[in-house]
Amino acid sequence: MDWLRVIRDCFDTDAVLYSRHARFEMENEEFGKILEHEVYETIQSGEVIEEYSEDKPYPSVLIFGRTANGRPLHVVCAFSKTDNLVVVITVYHPNEELWIDFRRRKKI
Repeated sequence: MDWLRVIRDCFDTDAVLYSRHARFEMENEEFGKILEHEVYETIQSGEVIEEYSEDKPYPSVLIFGRTANGRPLHVVCAFSKTDNLVVVITVYHPNEELWIDFRRRKKI
């Protein structure tokens, strides 16, 4: 599946559902609140850096991208084929101490 195309199409048609967890993380992000338009910008500029094909109830991916202002964000999205809907599972500003170029996890 072309994850980015599918996810971007859903964002463009407003077929997106934010989980309660994603909303909480967006409101309480330690590096500052994350807004919906920043999630959209991240998806538009982003790349899939990890795939979680075994996730239930839907497979998901971790996307790294930057907002129009250059803020790095990670967005975990799942896709429901049945509903043709993207579920945003979580969103966060990645901690530089845990990531190499925000794309690869550091071995700690």
